[in-house]
Amino acid sequence: CLIFFSSCLPAKEPVCIQRGDPDNPQLSRDGDIILGGMFSFHSSWNDRKDTYMQKPLPLQCTSFNSREFRVAQAMLFAIEEINNSTDLLPGVSLGYKMYDTCGSIAQSIKVALALMNGNQIIFTAPEAPCTKPAQVQAIIGETSSSPCMAIATVIGPFYIPMISHLATCACLSDKTKYPSFLRTIPSDYYQSRALAHLVKHFGWTWVGAIRTNDDYGNKGIATFTETAQQLGICLEYSVSFFRTDPYEKIQKIIDIIKASTSKVIIGFLSHFDMDVLLHEFSLNNLTGYQWIGSESWIFDSQTAKMDIHHILDGAIGLYIPKAHVTGLQEFMLNFWETLFNCKFKELKSTAENPRECTGHEDLTGVQNIFTDMSLMPMFNNVYKGVYAVAHALHNILNCNKTCEKNILQHILKIYFKTKEGDEVYFDENGDPAAKYEIINWQPRKNSIMEFVTVGLYDASLPPDKHLPMVIIVHLFIQVPVSVCSEKCPPGTRKVLQKGRPVCCYDCIRCAEGEISNITDSVTCLRCPPEFWSNERRDTCIKKEAVFLSYEEIMGALLTAASLFGTCMTTGVALIFFKYRTTPIVRANNSELSFLLLFSLTLCFLCSLTFIGQPSEWSCMLRHVAFGITFVLCISCVLGKTMVVLMAFRATRPGSNVQKWFGPTQQRLCVTSFTVIQLIMCIIWLTVSPPFPFKNFKEFKDKITLECALGTSLGYWAVLGYIGLLSVLCFIFAFLARKLPDNFNEAKFITFSMLIFCAVWITFIPAYVSSPGKFSVAVEIFAILASSFGLLICIFFPKCYIILLKPERNTKKNMMGKGAPRSPS
Repeated sequence: CLIFFSSCLPAKEPVCIQRGDPDNPQLSRDGDIILGGMFSFHSSWNDRKDTYMQKPLPLQCTSFNSREFRVAQAMLFAIEEINNSTDLLPGVSLGYKMYDTCGSIAQSIKVALALMNGNQIIFTAPEAPCTKPAQVQAIIGETSSSPCMAIATVIGPFYIPMISHLATCACLSDKTKYPSFLRTIPSDYYQSRALAHLVKHFGWTWVGAIRTNDDYGNKGIATFTETAQQLGICLEYSVSFFRTDPYEKIQKIIDIIKASTSKVIIGFLSHFDMDVLLHEFSLNNLTGYQWIGSESWIFDSQTAKMDIHHILDGAIGLYIPKAHVTGLQEFMLNFWETLFNCKFKELKSTAENPRECTGHEDLTGVQNIFTDMSLMPMFNNVYKGVYAVAHALHNILNCNKTCEKNILQHILKIYFKTKEGDEVYFDENGDPAAKYEIINWQPRKNSIMEFVTVGLYDASLPPDKHLPMVIIVHLFIQVPVSVCSEKCPPGTRKVLQKGRPVCCYDCIRCAEGEISNITDSVTCLRCPPEFWSNERRDTCIKKEAVFLSYEEIMGALLTAASLFGTCMTTGVALIFFKYRTTPIVRANNSELSFLLLFSLTLCFLCSLTFIGQPSEWSCMLRHVAFGITFVLCISCVLGKTMVVLMAFRATRPGSNVQKWFGPTQQRLCVTSFTVIQLIMCIIWLTVSPPFPFKNFKEFKDKITLECALGTSLGYWAVLGYIGLLSVLCFIFAFLARKLPDNFNEAKFITFSMLIFCAVWITFIPAYVSSPGKFSVAVEIFAILASSFGLLICIFFPKCYIILLKPERNTKKNMMGKGAPRSPS
């Protein structure tokens, strides 16, 4: 692992020689204990193409980075403060070696090895190995995540602590890969999740993302994407960029942004990459977008000053909470004074040298990149990192011989407060508690950009308390709308568009009987059985209960027909009663005629039980009344038919039929037939009687109130029995069709039975196929039609003779002895 090797040289003493050119620190100071520092004093380097034919030249760093240089000053300030302290590490001086990594991973690894091994040529005895303890006890830095991963991989096996102030990649929390890595800035796991919640807070569901093409950007956006998907946020595009990429790559990113429909861009970028992109965005006038920034650039004043075309106006993002380190600003001013021997607030020019300092300028109120304290939270992170190492060393120096001497273990266990009252400690992953301020870019006069804190996010709170900490106040931005599809209003549901993200959808109206009463509903809820959806499909309303009522036209007409039939039957009964002594009334047993008229009256009236809202009693009454009254009616007709038929059988010599079919037998026959039907109805009502039933299937938007049959067998048995008697009656009447014309009642009975059977045969398919209350109307119509058929066919011819042809109402005429008819 160490890159020293032993070789035999012609000299007398063996020597250990470092392979490669030695790297000298940019800033260094001797001390009892040395701390390493790794910072990107330059942000880039000149690209070179090695031919591997000769030794590669050293890396040529470019683009001086004043921010990183000021970060290094914060480390110097902390070391000097500790060295001057009488409480912390008394009698022990801290030294340092600070290297410039130029933001290069390869250079970072090289520097890390230099810090571990040193650069001196070491002479040793022949038997001594070419190894020695590490030159530094801990390393402060690096700034970016990818170099930190490479460095932590190299120094991890030696358990040399590395404390970064700005490397936020969540991957660095993995102690199996990076056992000696710690940091004083929260992991991007929390930042990425907080950014997703921030986007959700503003209702943006359709966003784009630009990330630095390294571990910081890639893993940060990966966590953001995972959380965003859970919150219903979609990425229209996610592109990567690194500051050394060619111009064509930047132009491709610009084209993607211009072609997109999202108005919000997540910039998970290092400030180096953001500065490069910002220049190109300005050239392409890429304005009108809402930027969401990561902590790397959202609080960077240099980036804000570069934004002369207001590309980032209104940007919002997360940054480390504000901090203050007493004495740091004065230390930095003194540092520059010492370095340049010049106070440079306003470089007063002279005629001889317009850009030369006089050395007597006043530094009070100096505002420039060297004295800008807007990055104090970052400086504070470095300050806390140095003090964490100092406290761990202090504990080691003060512990007894049996205590752990591993500085890494002591750093993981430290807990202290800085002089400003900030708590410093690390969890088991080497991370601090995640707390962020929500920063909003608000332009002021003279094109000065002000970073305004508009909210807080504290991941140390329980999960359900994170969002309430996002308190937005005094936002500069007018919140734009950035959605792939507009919200679906109540009464509709979302249907995903094929081949597009879940945030792109169509709004489909809920089907009948279904509702959605919230915005952006993914499903429509079916209404309960007794309810139906309203016209807007956002509320369930109670279904209308429908049944054959007296108030509606059909019910009123059927009621009128029933009452009219009852009145007609009563009228015929009165006529028959008045003329009860006449031959035509007395013929064929007048008792059966009156009983038939009574049963017909009941038949007309029983139809009324089918009208109105069904109840438990009305359901049982309507079917039982119908079955019994019709059997009584048909029994009477059957009795009259048999009387007509037997009357002529009895006139034959030696016939005793009349004895077997007299009035008593007729009454017994009618009673027997009726009792059989009565018994079947009693069994039906006992086993499974009809009951009121709410039918939800006939009509979607209505409830049909009807009478369920209980058991269909009972209903069809009652109806079949009526049909059987009707068929018997029809057969007997048919057999009596050739009797003398004067006894034409058999023909009328035959015709009436023909109508009766036709009505009830057609009733069956009509009843089965009719929906809801119409099936009840069909049944009433069949009752009335068959009743009217019996009344008209059997009694109207007799009433005609009684009222209009009284001369034919004689016994002689009934016996067929009247004047002969002319042949026709």
